[in-house]
Amino acid sequence: MKKLLLAICTIISTLCINASEPVAGHVVLIGLDGWGAYSMPQADMPAVKKLMDEGCYTLTKRTVSPSSSAPNWASMFMGVGPELHGYTTWGARTPELPSRVIAKNNIFPTIFQIYRDQYPEARQGIIYEWEGIKYLVDTLSLNDHIHTPYDGNNSETTCTAAIEYIKAEKPNLVGIFFDNPDHIGHTAGHDTPEYYEVLKELDGYIARIVKAVDDAGLTDDTIFIISSDHGGIEKGHGGITMAEMETPFIISGKNVRKEGAFEQSMMQFDVASTIAHILGVEQPQVWIGRPMLQVFK
Repeated sequence: MKKLLLAICTIISTLCINASEPVAGHVVLIGLDGWGAYSMPQADMPAVKKLMDEGCYTLTKRTVSPSSSAPNWASMFMGVGPELHGYTTWGARTPELPSRVIAKNNIFPTIFQIYRDQYPEARQGIIYEWEGIKYLVDTLSLNDHIHTPYDGNNSETTCTAAIEYIKAEKPNLVGIFFDNPDHIGHTAGHDTPEYYEVLKELDGYIARIVKAVDDAGLTDDTIFIISSDHGGIEKGHGGITMAEMETPFIISGKNVRKEGAFEQSMMQFDVASTIAHILGVEQPQVWIGRPMLQVFK
């Protein structure tokens, strides 16, 4: 009898975490490549800081190792670390380690894939600058993927594409990924005047994307998540300094508490689980991510 009760409690607990009703009908995930949490105290980012004030955030979300792009974007989308998804190097396009699970589109299950499987009519897409993103998201599960290569000057094309896409398609899940500040981190360096100028520029784009959501009539049913794959130090990343390994996670919008910083531990792969919880998606058994339930009303 005791074993039966324990089994029932385990099942109920799992269902409560993984098969909840949607918290919101729309998620806008904005990723800034190479954005270290160390920068926030002095960054001139009023739009981002407004979202922080109106929602919840942590500046201690940790990357997986190495603190490089492909392993961490993959972890953000796939709910696990490199040990399970298999992407272990900066520019990996296919897993260097065998993925623990291969889903129907010949890739480890992503948030985009499981959302498509459980909500076939949902509209989802990505707009991205770094080409490596498309190898990590399972494009076959997307309605749209729009590549706007970074030209070394600004991200106006990406911002405009995101605004037009939101207004035209009203996506349930959209990922918008800017290549800077990683690019300037590798040239001028992290924690430099040039780096902070790029953050100011990107904040302006984020403000315009937030307005586009409002113009599309989606604000009351949308949650914004702003985050990053890794930070950096001097002109590089990939190591184990906190400047490289701590990245912001900011969440604001429908049914999100207005409580500012939270102290609970968060890892890169918890982003996927949090999005799954928002959208009412049951996460696969292989995922190890945990939704940040404390941020929701």
